[in-house]
Amino acid sequence: MIIRFGYVANALSLWECSPAKTMTFARYEKLESIEREAALLHVTKQNLDHTLRIIHYNIAHEIPLYRFSSSIVPLATHPEVLWDWKTPFKKEFREIGNLVKKHGLRTSFHPNQFTLFTSSKKHITDNAVMDMVYHYDMLAEMGLEKEGMINIHVGGAYGDKQSSIEKFYENSKKIPREVYQRMTLENDDKTYTTEETLEVCEKAGVPCMFDYHHKIANKDDHAELQDLLPRFFATWDHTGLLPKIHISSPKSEKEIRSHADYVDLDFILPLFKALKETGQDVDMMIEAKQKDKSLLKLVEEISKIRGVKRISGGSIEW
Repeated sequence: MIIRFGYVANALSLWECSPAKTMTFARYEKLESIEREAALLHVTKQNLDHTLRIIHYNIAHEIPLYRFSSSIVPLATHPEVLWDWKTPFKKEFREIGNLVKKHGLRTSFHPNQFTLFTSSKKHITDNAVMDMVYHYDMLAEMGLEKEGMINIHVGGAYGDKQSSIEKFYENSKKIPREVYQRMTLENDDKTYTTEETLEVCEKAGVPCMFDYHHKIANKDDHAELQDLLPRFFATWDHTGLLPKIHISSPKSEKEIRSHADYVDLDFILPLFKALKETGQDVDMMIEAKQKDKSLLKLVEEISKIRGVKRISGGSIEW
């Protein structure tokens, strides 16, 4: 079994390299028209330059997975801005995409929790569609629209899960087909369990993004790993990609839903043992607060287990 690891957005080992520098709409409003455009261009250029530095860092450290920041382009979907961010940065986006493809990295996006399709309010669904299209367009500008994935949660339950799930099926039909094909759905830490999310994924023909920490934190998530894993794997069969899992560990017993700085090996060991029984290769996205530092520490710790061999900076064979 081979496991490859990745991390989210910001390489903390690099100095001053956030790919998510922002500009609020309040600040934008205070600027003159000519200053507004210049500010948007400046922040976006910074974020793209930092993303490129991070990709080079990942290649150098043999880290094969990376989640792009959703905030590369400030105010990209704000209804009172909606600016043309594609034309000025075609070269930068394509340079990032070419590097990703040349080195065989696996990349993705994860829009925020407000991108959901279970609401009965039209404007919420319309905004969610717009946000999904924005993320897809960034993948397309990088030339990664046939391989990158966009991960979201099923959404809210609004006191009636079954009705909300039906809303998801109905509202998600508004997503353009090419965007829908890049979507994955993740189980929640307090709402939709792994089994419930799998049922939606199976019916909707969408890969499941299994979050182990969320399964443990969700008090209603009682299904056994050996029952869930085969179904989870099967949702990825049509994609040509390895099944992908999110891992992290709780900040504390009291704050079980919050992510710790690093990944506690003891916490995730039951998952690794269950995976080993299947023999299935998987990819894992680490969502710990210390980002790349957490990844490198975890891979080093796992490599000390008998029977585990480190095969690259960010991969192991068990």
